[in-house]
Amino acid sequence: MSAEETYDVIIVGAGNAALCAALSAAEQGVKVLVLEKATLEDRGGNSTFTAGGFRFCHNGVEDLRTDILDDMTPGEYDSIGNLPSLSEDEFMATLMKVTDNQADEDLGRILIGESRDTMRWMRKHKIRFIPMFGRQSFKIEGKHHFYGGVNIEAVGGGWGLVDMLVQACDRMGVTIKYETGLRELIQDQKGRVTGVRAFGPDGYVDFHAKATVLACGGFESSPEMRVRYLGAGWESCRVRGTQHNTGDGIQAAMRIGARPHGGWSSCHAVQWDISAPPYGDRVILDNFQKHSYIIGIVVNMQGKRFIDEGADYRNHTYAKYGKEVMKQPGRAAVQIFDAKTHDNVRDEYRIREVTKATADTIEELAEKLDIDVEGLKAEIAAYNAACPEGAFGTTYNPSILDGVGTKGLEVPKSNWALPIDTGPFHGYVVTCGITFTFGGLKINTDAQVLDLTEKPIPGLYAAGELVGGIFYENYPGGTGLLNGSVFGRLAGKNAGLLAKAA
Repeated sequence: MSAEETYDVIIVGAGNAALCAALSAAEQGVKVLVLEKATLEDRGGNSTFTAGGFRFCHNGVEDLRTDILDDMTPGEYDSIGNLPSLSEDEFMATLMKVTDNQADEDLGRILIGESRDTMRWMRKHKIRFIPMFGRQSFKIEGKHHFYGGVNIEAVGGGWGLVDMLVQACDRMGVTIKYETGLRELIQDQKGRVTGVRAFGPDGYVDFHAKATVLACGGFESSPEMRVRYLGAGWESCRVRGTQHNTGDGIQAAMRIGARPHGGWSSCHAVQWDISAPPYGDRVILDNFQKHSYIIGIVVNMQGKRFIDEGADYRNHTYAKYGKEVMKQPGRAAVQIFDAKTHDNVRDEYRIREVTKATADTIEELAEKLDIDVEGLKAEIAAYNAACPEGAFGTTYNPSILDGVGTKGLEVPKSNWALPIDTGPFHGYVVTCGITFTFGGLKINTDAQVLDLTEKPIPGLYAAGELVGGIFYENYPGGTGLLNGSVFGRLAGKNAGLLAKAA
C-alpha cells in the first residue's frame, strides 16, 4: 500500500513554469507541494540550461529602469546605445509570423498582454534581471545596440533564475520534494483530479490535493516519443537540456482523457556543437549552442549552403534551423566566418569545448574539417560573386535588417550578405540540439486542462512546455521562459483559488 500525504495544491515539476505556479498558488494562502523528478543537484528542468532571456512588452530602457532593471548601474545604462521597445502588436505579429499563423490567438493574447505585469511580479519576488549585453547586442562605436526583441535576462542565466525562484518559494513556505516523479493522476468517481501517485526514494506515495498543476516539460528527452512524433532519425539528436523531460505529465493527463493539442511534429531545435554530450551539461549549460550564423555562412559536409542565414533576426530563425541540420548528410554542418566578422561572434564560440578549425585558405579549412574541398570552394565563390559589392561601406550593422542580400542564388542570404574572402577563416562544426517539443495538452484561458470534449478536467491545470497550441514549427526567441512564467502564474493562482474555496 502506498504512503499518503495531503496538501492544497500540488505542482509537478520544478523549472521556471512550475516554480512560478508554486509562488502564485502560495500567494493565495494555501499549502503548496512541488514534486521534482530530479535530484536537488539536478533540479530546474530545461530552465537551468537556458540563457535566462525573456521577451516581453515594454517601452524601452527608460521604462525598464523604473522596475525590471531598477538595480542597473550607471555604467551599464551609459553603455546602451539602443534598446528598442516592444509593443503588444509587434509581439503578436512576430508570434503569428514565425508560427505561420497557427498559434492559438487567445493564449497568445494572454501571453503577450500579461508579459509586462508578470515580469514586474517576478521582480517583486526578488528575481533580478540585466540587459543581455553579451548575446543580444552588437557594439557600434562603443555602444551596445540590442536587437531581435529579447534583450533582458535573469541574473546568472537559467541557473540563476531557478535558484532565485527556489529561494522565493522557500520564503513563501512552499515544500519541494526531490527524486519524486509523477507516475499517474488520481481521480475521484466524478472525474475530479484529487492528487498524484508518485515514486520517490521510499517507494510509491499518493499525494492528495484539491488542485494539481502539471508543469514538468515536454517529451524531448524520450527517444521513443521523438521518433513517434517528430520522425525517423530523431533518436540521434542531442538534447540541449534535462534528461528528465520524458513526457510524463503529458502522458499521465492523456491517460485520463486530456486532449492532445498543438504542433506534435515540430519542436525547438538549434545548431549545437557536434561534440556536445547526449544531454545538457550543467557546467557548459547553453554554451554548446552556436548562434552567430547570421554574420557568416552555413554549409553541409559537401560544402553546400542550405539555409538563408540572413532571413531574419537570429531570434526568429535559430529555433528552426537545427531541424535543417538534421536533414543534412551525417546530421552535421559547418558555420564559416572570415576575419571581417569573426571578432563579433557570441561568447559561446570561445569556450574550450568547441569543435572548430582555423586556416589561412578555404581549401585548408575544408581539409581540416573533412568538408568536400572542391564543393566548398565552388560554393563560396558563387556566394561571394552574389554579394553586392561595397554595399556596407564602413558600417556593418547586424542589429538591423539591412536588406543587403545576395542576387541569383538558389539559397539566398537576405540580409548582411558580406563576402567570405578575408583570411584567416574559421569553421565550427554543429549538429542538431533539441530544446523542447511543441505538442502537448490543450488548456483554456484559465490554464485548465481540457478533455476530449473540450470541457475542463476538474482540479487539473497546466503550464509551460507541456502545453500545446502556442508554438508551431518555430518560435520567437525568449518566449519560452515568458510562456512558463505567465501561464505558471495563471495556473498557480487559479489552482490556489480553487483549493482555498473548496
